Amino acid sequence: MSGDSILTPAEMARAAEDAAFGKATSHQFKSFLLALTAGGYIGLGFVFFVTSQVGAEQLPYGVAKVLGGFVFATGLALVVLTGAELFTSSTLTLTARASGRITTWQLVRNWVIVFVGNFIGALTIVGLIYLGRSWEQADGAWGAVVLDVSLKKVHHDFLTAFVLGILCNLMVCLAIWAAYSGRTTVDKVVAVTMPIALFVATGFEHSVANMFMVPLGILIRTFAGDDFWAMSGLDSSAYGDLTWTNFFVDNLLPVTLGNIVGGGVMIGVLYWTIFHFLDKPGKPMPQTSLTPKD
Repeated sequence: MSGDSILTPAEMARAAEDAAFGKATSHQFKSFLLALTAGGYIGLGFVFFVTSQVGAEQLPYGVAKVLGGFVFATGLALVVLTGAELFTSSTLTLTARASGRITTWQLVRNWVIVFVGNFIGALTIVGLIYLGRSWEQADGAWGAVVLDVSLKKVHHDFLTAFVLGILCNLMVCLAIWAAYSGRTTVDKVVAVTMPIALFVATGFEHSVANMFMVPLGILIRTFAGDDFWAMSGLDSSAYGDLTWTNFFVDNLLPVTLGNIVGGGVMIGVLYWTIFHFLDKPGKPMPQTSLTPKD
């Protein structure tokens, strides 16, 4: 294979497993710091999404949603290009566990560290956006988008949220998997953009993205003054369901479980089965010179 060739599917599977092994065995504080950045980058992707949706009700529904999906993809592109650690893509560590390269404890420890780091990183952007009063832009229309999107997320029943989480991480992990084939920045950005645009435009549920959006909605609902409600034309009582309990129980829990199934099982374990378990006995998986990155 020439140095400028993209990876074959089998080589991508090896690169994904190597990356999973590297994550699970990495220094725990390093994983935490990389998770902080990933949570922040995904939060910034949602900032871009919200901005794109202000006034978008004047566009055809599909056009507005696809626009939001494309700009949100900025967040995952930053994750991939900087090697940040994102919980949804870290579910792919199931491949390294299936191969026996890591223990169950190493897998669970990595998931917990990355999940918590992502949450803190996302909340950091929440705090900055709130204190910067970005939610008051466009006469409160920016904050109105946050409130409406957040409210919809906590109104899913458990099964719906779980299934939307599966569908979301199918696309996220496919995007990450496809990015392993690329050798240039352009390759990787193009690889992640379309799958991410698809999941956002269609309303699938991403646990880390929700760690930004719903807490920001809760802050606005709780602390916005009368001036905001007056200029936005919104009724604060309509958003009474935006509470921490509803967020954790009705959204974050089922979406996280769905993300694990969609990414770890339906992408990671599936491709591990195809390119590792079902390989001919004694036939080594192709080696690559690709440095594992998220």
